[in-house]
Amino acid sequence: MTKLRIGVIGAGSIAQIHLESYRGNPDAEIVAVADINHERARSVADSFGAPDAYGDPHEMLADPRIDAVSVCTWNNSHATWAIAAIEAGKHVLVEKPIARTLAEALEIQRIAEAHDVVVQVGFVRRHAPNCQVLKSFIDAGDLGEIYYAKASCIRRNGNPGGWFADKEIAGGGPLLDIGVHVLDLAWYLMGSPKAVAVSGTVAHRLGNRAHITTMPRYQVADYDPTKNSVEDMASAMIRFENGATLMLDCSYSLHATKDSIAVSVHGDKGGADLEPSLQIATEMHDSVVNITPQISSGTFEFGPGFAREIQNFVDTCQGRAESVAPAWHGVEVVRLLEAIYRSAEEGREISLV
Repeated sequence: MTKLRIGVIGAGSIAQIHLESYRGNPDAEIVAVADINHERARSVADSFGAPDAYGDPHEMLADPRIDAVSVCTWNNSHATWAIAAIEAGKHVLVEKPIARTLAEALEIQRIAEAHDVVVQVGFVRRHAPNCQVLKSFIDAGDLGEIYYAKASCIRRNGNPGGWFADKEIAGGGPLLDIGVHVLDLAWYLMGSPKAVAVSGTVAHRLGNRAHITTMPRYQVADYDPTKNSVEDMASAMIRFENGATLMLDCSYSLHATKDSIAVSVHGDKGGADLEPSLQIATEMHDSVVNITPQISSGTFEFGPGFAREIQNFVDTCQGRAESVAPAWHGVEVVRLLEAIYRSAEEGREISLV
């Protein structure tokens, strides 16, 4: 089968992770990299063997050689470039969140439905072996009806700064950056039910904790400790039309004893902890039993996770598979995120029906 010819919009760290996965995929061929900084686009293109580099992504999207693109830009331009790529007839893999706002996400979905292209969201953690193994147990009915889930991603040292700390660019703080991963995992494992009500809180109490020097953390190149307009912590309770409930909390800055990540789902026949490693709880012969599936990689690994995401995208574009993370899933997750912020701002539960 002809290789899928790829263009990547963006030349930062996440774009280079996509490029590394495409380079290692025998079914893909990297054609071009586009970035508003043409010099950086050229440098990254050279690093990954792409023949062309563009300072204007529109020029790249006009290239008939390109079949599909990854959108790896700041959150505030996800919708701009995803829509432009769809209208140019390209398949699109857009990093999470699919858009900064629900209005932008719905516009992507509307335009995608009018074009015969694949639009996939970069929910990379769905592609981890532990997630896919647990999903197979759930889909087979081994956990019964899922009625409760918890999702948590706690960091305590402060945000990375730069665009991550700028609400106008990022759209929000830990909720849109790291909380979205665990929220999406829990919702996906619950069967992607329709939400009916959201109650959320956000905190702006500890800031970016720039004064913490004893525990180093990731900081972007343009880190400025004086600039921070995003929340440092968020929490929510989400109710679904099937009666299920999801509890969420996430932070960049919290007086916690350690960083942590946890996702669990609970049904009437069994439950499971997905993170930090997969364990399933059930009953056998009148006893409570914990089952540990034997998986070659029981936890999420960054490189292999993106490689599997890229493989699913390539396979979907070439008609060999269905997308694990279709566009409408991205829209519904943004609907939840926006409702959490709105609930916190208005101090009340938000109805989604």
